[in-house]
Amino acid sequence: MSRDELLKQTGGSITCPEFDLRMTLESGQTFHWMEFQGGYAGCIGERGVFLRQEGEILHYQGIDPKSLEHYLAFDHDLEKVRNSCISHPASFEASLACRGLRIMRQPHWECLASFILSPMKQVAHIRQMSMALRHAYGKKLENTPVPAFPEPSILASATEAELRRCALGFRAKGLLATARLVAEGKFNPEALVGMSTREAREALCTLPGIGRKVANCILLFSYGRLEAVPVDVWIGRILNSFRSSRAKKLTPIELEHYGEKVMGPYAGYIQQYLFHQARTGRLKVSHPIQRPQKRATTKPSQQTSSPQLTSVP
Repeated sequence: MSRDELLKQTGGSITCPEFDLRMTLESGQTFHWMEFQGGYAGCIGERGVFLRQEGEILHYQGIDPKSLEHYLAFDHDLEKVRNSCISHPASFEASLACRGLRIMRQPHWECLASFILSPMKQVAHIRQMSMALRHAYGKKLENTPVPAFPEPSILASATEAELRRCALGFRAKGLLATARLVAEGKFNPEALVGMSTREAREALCTLPGIGRKVANCILLFSYGRLEAVPVDVWIGRILNSFRSSRAKKLTPIELEHYGEKVMGPYAGYIQQYLFHQARTGRLKVSHPIQRPQKRATTKPSQQTSSPQLTSVP
């Protein structure tokens, strides 16, 4: 079957009210979609996919509509999400500004491994590492220039030195060790589906390279735990900006619980709106968020994972 015939067979269009393809794919929750021919090329699992949006119509190739709607979480009630934070002005403003941004349901292993790459890196750098791994170890797919994310068994057979050639740095050790645990059946990402959020978080935190923040990212962006709040240094500053400047400093776990309380049952969604607004320089906060002073000895590879936040007066 020719490429054109395959595209014709697997292509179609669906309605997508309240959905913004660009904002969703570029909001820092996924790291491989690339702009291509007026849309985005990427993959969902081992299916090469092309997406292009025209208003409330989403054109697709390479996947069936049911799987696509599940991946893009078209079943999430975004009005309900917004209404859940209506009593918190900053959160509600962010939810209005980010209309159409949806929390996706990414494949479990792909999301888990991708966020092992995330500590102390900007989104662009995580993307570079993810793409390097895909091109070095991933399966080449039809209909897309983006290879599939490599299976655990493939990465498990590599050496740490080989993975470091993909610019992973110290993250190579954690990724390799976790890939080997999954490949050997000592950890099953699918088993987390039936666990409570607390149990799943604890299980993830037993893996090399995964702390509480990364675990919450995985739970939010792959397992649909919409209450999970990943707290890194920047989300921490956003949450602290909602508190009195004279209030005592909270630990990351305390900030996580504070975020859950302030942002409500869909706290994961709300923090993503706030994070996206921060990345685009449009975050409105009650008082400025100061960027920490850069140490003269800091190397580029050691810098923080998120961009500067700009407070809009």
